[in-house]
Amino acid sequence: MLKNYQTGAFFDEMMNSDATPKPHYEWFYKLVERFSARELDEKHETAQLSFLRQGITFTVYNNEGQTERTMPFDFIPIIIPESEWTMIETGMKQRMTALNKFLEDIYHERRIIEEGVIPRELVDNNPYYYRKQVQGVGIPLDNHIFLSGVDLIRDEHGQYRVLEDNLRNPSGMSYVFQNRYVMRQVYPELFFNHSIRTLEHEFSKLHQAVCDHKPSGCKGEANVVLLTPGSYNSAYYDHMFLAQQMGIELVEGRDLFVQGGVVYMKTIRGLKRVDIIYRRIDDDFLDPEAFRPDSALGVNGLLDAYKKGNVAILNGIGNGVADDKAMYVYVPEMIRFYLGEEPLIPNVETYFLSDPERLQYVLENMEELVIKNVGASGGYDMLIGPQSTEEERALFREKVIEQPNQYIAQPTIKLSRAPAFQGGNVYPCHVDLRVFVMNGTEMNVLPGGLSRVALKEGSLVVNSSQGGGGKDTWILSGGGETDA
Repeated sequence: MLKNYQTGAFFDEMMNSDATPKPHYEWFYKLVERFSARELDEKHETAQLSFLRQGITFTVYNNEGQTERTMPFDFIPIIIPESEWTMIETGMKQRMTALNKFLEDIYHERRIIEEGVIPRELVDNNPYYYRKQVQGVGIPLDNHIFLSGVDLIRDEHGQYRVLEDNLRNPSGMSYVFQNRYVMRQVYPELFFNHSIRTLEHEFSKLHQAVCDHKPSGCKGEANVVLLTPGSYNSAYYDHMFLAQQMGIELVEGRDLFVQGGVVYMKTIRGLKRVDIIYRRIDDDFLDPEAFRPDSALGVNGLLDAYKKGNVAILNGIGNGVADDKAMYVYVPEMIRFYLGEEPLIPNVETYFLSDPERLQYVLENMEELVIKNVGASGGYDMLIGPQSTEEERALFREKVIEQPNQYIAQPTIKLSRAPAFQGGNVYPCHVDLRVFVMNGTEMNVLPGGLSRVALKEGSLVVNSSQGGGGKDTWILSGGGETDA
């Protein structure tokens, strides 16, 4: 299978530079070598059909409208030894603790600004900073980040680095579970006699983390709902799957209303009070009275109920100020300021283009850098210098000169690669890892997370909307419960 595989100048997750498998992949390598090319093709097709039959889709929006697609799946997993995973877990908990303290601080005392650690204008001028709406509001557990999705990459030396923090409405958790389900159905041979950390109890932990945010006035069991924009949203499958697995109601804004500062859900048996809303709607659309008046997705008076402490909203309102791509640069400083520790997992080096010297450097070296819009996500409004044309660079040059504050630049990192089996061939593809952190009275990290792969040969973009796919992620367990 891998006789012609070339690792090149990149760190490879599975293979050494001498074309031998790494120790923790050796057993997998030997197992797969027993399959014929035809067997692998058949299994690959069965896996794709499994996603299609289950309706595991996402929506891509483009100039021609919208298209429903299944998530492309690759059967060669990312395997992480337990010792390595322990380091990732610890690093994620450190980062999320600091980011949550930052959010609690800037909506209350603003110490980090007063002490000059973060520039005042970077917070006050941030479009996602809702000081007017939620300044001083007390929330359950003082916890703003119930669920985060942190994107990790590995550089050419195998060093993990944080590429991005997703603290508003991170998507993709459903694919972690579906990837594992499909792997177990289509490739059961790979699970025999091998200790792989199980995902079996993770929904119980997720549900418990939600319920931990019960408002202080709530007596008895909290009534929890998941608020979705509706079936036309690109991540609707994610919403539906999570609500189903947690056993909570999936609702739209029209199913809820506020009366006397209390949120109610309309049911066939009458009104039912809502205590916790896990929302998958952006801040701007949550409440037409407090944010965008033209929103047809939200609930009138919801912010008032939130401020009165009658309902918890997860993730917290105003989290966007902490996962802005410009604020990302200061997360290491947040860790030092709030925790008195050095970051366990470093950032990618990042340049602010509001600095005239940095701007000039970037304009002169666009073909070597990655340039991103600080407010965009999903791989949009981004220039990957080494893969760009002269025309694309000229267009981006105009945008950057016009709005330098709206862009950051990063060196082009040689993202790690892993083998992918597509079209009957095995070839190296760039990968990253989205790690999901659940936070209630305790903080838990989902074992493995979502490995995303740039299936277009040579591409650096792993987002599913840009041609990327998914892999199962296995944490080798030294004991305890496993999926073996």
